[in-house]
Amino acid sequence: MNSYSCPTAKSPVSAVVVVPGSKSLANRALVCAALAGDGTQVENVPSGDDTVAMLAGLRALGCEIEVADSQVSFTRGLELSDEAGVVVHAGLAGTTSRFLTAVAALRKGPVTIDGFDALRARPMRDLHTALDALGVGLKYLGEEGHLPVVVSKVRERSETALISIDGETSSQFTTSLMLIAPYLSGGLHLRVTGQRVSDSYLMMTVAVMRSFGADIDVEAHSEELKFFIAEKSYTPCRYIVEPDASSASYPLAVAAVVGGTVTVSNLGSESLQGDVGFAKILAEMGCEVVIDHDRISVSRDASSTLQGIDIDLRDMSDLVPTVAAVALFASTASQIRGVGFIRQKESDRLGDLANELRKCGAKILVTDDGLEITPSPLVGATMDVHHDHRLAMAFAVVGSRVSGVVVTDPSVVTKSWPNFWRSLEEMVNV
Repeated sequence: MNSYSCPTAKSPVSAVVVVPGSKSLANRALVCAALAGDGTQVENVPSGDDTVAMLAGLRALGCEIEVADSQVSFTRGLELSDEAGVVVHAGLAGTTSRFLTAVAALRKGPVTIDGFDALRARPMRDLHTALDALGVGLKYLGEEGHLPVVVSKVRERSETALISIDGETSSQFTTSLMLIAPYLSGGLHLRVTGQRVSDSYLMMTVAVMRSFGADIDVEAHSEELKFFIAEKSYTPCRYIVEPDASSASYPLAVAAVVGGTVTVSNLGSESLQGDVGFAKILAEMGCEVVIDHDRISVSRDASSTLQGIDIDLRDMSDLVPTVAAVALFASTASQIRGVGFIRQKESDRLGDLANELRKCGAKILVTDDGLEITPSPLVGATMDVHHDHRLAMAFAVVGSRVSGVVVTDPSVVTKSWPNFWRSLEEMVNV
């Protein structure tokens, strides 16, 4: 299917939606599980491309893994003493490529990390620089600071390593270092400095690591965030992955723009994910929101008005396309700030997003660090997703209110929610 005509709701929606497990939590847990080894189970693992790539990469690194529905069981962990050279192909999965680049540094034999052209184009320099400071061998097979790269084992050291990393870089770089820290001689002292982005993802990493027995102290200051991670092997356990809060934003956004009520089950106030804050954003824009420990409900009377919002999303940057989609239907202008760094995601999530929304008649200005959106009449259009699952699903939110929205390359949603289009059709009563 080369394109998909998004369904448009003919009446207010009323739906209970089950979203897949969080790929962010799952990939963190799978790395910990692989290092913990035999006897570890990770449950509610999503079936998206990123997770599939992670499992394939871990198998290439020597893990023996059994998968039954959404349960992943490890019967053998990573073979860190293996001297054989291996290749990990991460496809388009940035998380997988970055996490396993760090994991490869623990292994005795060399590991080549590679991916498709779009992943090769994504920046890896800050992670590579930090690994180099740890004594990791890096050999570039193409452009420096990009994939493909050959990773060789970290040098043994007698003292605790101290690494500083710029907080404006991807939180995935910092998480990559955190995940392997318990297996470094003496552990790791990690300082995240500067204007930080995505702190919530780093605290998510801390929570997952602690579930596997890691010993971590955290000091948060306005100018820096410090992690003190002790040398201590992960402990096998049973880990249950929460539903994905970023994915939950799309059905909740449909309730906001169309009217009616959507409830996302099994996700609530105790979530580890910062993106559950999307529901509170919708409340500020005029929706009625209920957040319990095991569900989030968003409602809007179709006769009521959505209000624009001025918001810094640096700590919830995956929500930018969804917030922008909702802001198109507000009665007043909106401004999204603090997210200039998302230009180097799967797509340019500012420029590409704005250009495609303009096809529908949106008045949207790209600023140095975000977007300015002025409500205007909208029409249907064919919209390119630029290999980005989050753009595709945000455009579907627009299409739930505006007829004639067509999304190219709809299969891109397999990265995080393979059944998204079916769930969307059920939600809008097609």
